[in-house]
Amino acid sequence: MAEAGRLADTDVEGRLARLDELLARLESAPGPMGATAVEAVRVLTEVYGEALARVLDLAGRQLAARLAEDELLDHLLVLHQLHPEPARQRAERAVDRLRPAVRERGGDVELVGVEGRVARVRVSEAGGCGAGCGGGPTVADAVREAVLAAAPELTEVEQLPTPAAPAFVPLDSLLVRDPR
Repeated sequence: MAEAGRLADTDVEGRLARLDELLARLESAPGPMGATAVEAVRVLTEVYGEALARVLDLAGRQLAARLAEDELLDHLLVLHQLHPEPARQRAERAVDRLRPAVRERGGDVELVGVEGRVARVRVSEAGGCGAGCGGGPTVADAVREAVLAAAPELTEVEQLPTPAAPAFVPLDSLLVRDPR
């Protein structure tokens, strides 16, 4: 619950959605005023980013890590390339958050690693619907979106093939039988 004068998380989400709408309208506005408004927003964002960087300089590692636990601050730290955690750690957390829902549906997801600007994940979906049954979004799509949102400096999320399950060989078929 938000304190007096503060925004609840749902209100923040609403404001961010509204900001996206307004920025889209500004970007498509004809004439120099639209470009001027977009430039003003860009410069204001840079100034706020610098202010946030100075807060982190004063905060120290432990407080910076605590600040990154807040969803809104986490996004701002990523936006301004100030996040105290490396991309791999943030990508891992994004995958960990999705895992219970994926397992509930009979699948699984794991971050195999991050090499350069590419995250490598392994996704298995129940029923073999890896391409998205009915043309809808897949678990792989959700994983890609979550990883790139948590670590936008990554440029790609590569899906690795799921290893084939080992073949079952009955134990008695391996036993040597007396041919008599």
